[in-house]
Amino acid sequence: MGGAASSAGGVRRGGGTVLGDLPENCVAEVLLRLDPPEICRMARLNRTFRGAASGDGLWESKLPRNYARLFAVAAAGCEEGPKAAAAALEAEALPKKDVYARLCRRNRFDGGRKEFWLDKGGGGVCMSISSRVLSITGIDDRRYWNFIPNDESRFHTVAYLSHIWWFEVRGEVEFCFPEGTYSLFFRVHLGRPFKRLGRRLYSSEHIHGWDIKPVRFQMTTSDGQHAQSKCYLTDPGIWINHHVGDFVVKDSNEPITIRFAMVQIDCTHTKGGLCVDSVVVKPQHITQKKAPRSYL
Repeated sequence: MGGAASSAGGVRRGGGTVLGDLPENCVAEVLLRLDPPEICRMARLNRTFRGAASGDGLWESKLPRNYARLFAVAAAGCEEGPKAAAAALEAEALPKKDVYARLCRRNRFDGGRKEFWLDKGGGGVCMSISSRVLSITGIDDRRYWNFIPNDESRFHTVAYLSHIWWFEVRGEVEFCFPEGTYSLFFRVHLGRPFKRLGRRLYSSEHIHGWDIKPVRFQMTTSDGQHAQSKCYLTDPGIWINHHVGDFVVKDSNEPITIRFAMVQIDCTHTKGGLCVDSVVVKPQHITQKKAPRSYL
């Protein structure tokens, strides 16, 4: 055909230039401007791109500033202590690509009741906090609450309320989040979910009281930020992340404590038929597919 052509694999035709002729440092400059998933796809093009995509400088730019501290929590399963300090040193010695891959996994800590992972799309940390670690009024009385198995939960167990007068769920977490703006949610479900013949179903037997008064959500942080919202619980049979509020992290090396609550303490009526799975924290840029209506 006579025309010069190039290919990702570096096959020459007619003496033309191919992608493999690009210097690796030039390729690295291009990859710096891509998201991690895009970098991994580009690494499949040829040997030059693969080499550039493995550089420590590239992956360190994608890691949060406090990556060594986050790695320590991931490796040791705790936030402080000798194991965490040793793991932080290990993070400095490992290839940064390996550190990034480890932080993108589900990293459990606090006895497996909390977990965090890096958001591959836009940076920041996501976190999920199990209902097992929340302070729930009446949780020790099986007439009101029970922990039931659920394969849609990250922790495989959710707290299920059959009925109660005083509904109050509180919790807190201290963590060194990377800089950025984060949103906090309660993940709940009206009705008791179950499966039959592979189909996802739910029981509405105990659902009552949530349409009489709204539930209040509250959040405060150790540096003085606060937010609150309220809404009626609707849409039985689906898991919903109810937005509590947003907070800003300015220093990734300073731990921030977030306290949060979900309450409905009007004792003129009982309420029930609610599953509380977890509290979720994620970077603000990650949007929900469906947001519940709120009444401020």
